[in-house]
Amino acid sequence: MYTEAAKDIIIQSVGIGLILSLIFTETLGLAAGGMVVPGYVALMLHHPLRIVGTILVSLLTFGSIKFLSNYMFIYGRRRTVMVILIGFLFGWLSREILIIQTSYLTVELQTIGLIIPGLIANWMERQGVVKTISTMIIAAIMIRLILMIITGGEVFLREDWII
Repeated sequence: MYTEAAKDIIIQSVGIGLILSLIFTETLGLAAGGMVVPGYVALMLHHPLRIVGTILVSLLTFGSIKFLSNYMFIYGRRRTVMVILIGFLFGWLSREILIIQTSYLTVELQTIGLIIPGLIANWMERQGVVKTISTMIIAAIMIRLILMIITGGEVFLREDWII
């Protein structure tokens, strides 16, 4: 499904995201929603509704975990697994439900990947919603700029390459 050029861009984006996430964590003490998240978000900056959909699903996942923690012991590995599973479920549902199509416009609020919303929600619970979202967006923009410098501006993935 992916060409060699697309694979290279994805690898570069995730690799730069890992390095930038490490720098943010060590210097600012803030995580960008998970180590691989900013790299994938950077690849989708030209699809802002997908980013909005991912953030909405992450917030829904975050709220669900907060609600469930009133009735269950959710901590440690159990919390991480629950957050990723619930994020996966809501992400899958977003791909099935959150596509609004009219005769003039198609609005897709589906998520970026299926694991990404759970990873973001996990960090929302650890460090807060605003810190997580703002750090993730700043990191994604920086990654996108670095990719544009490296590739000479050829960063856009075709529609059939969407992750």
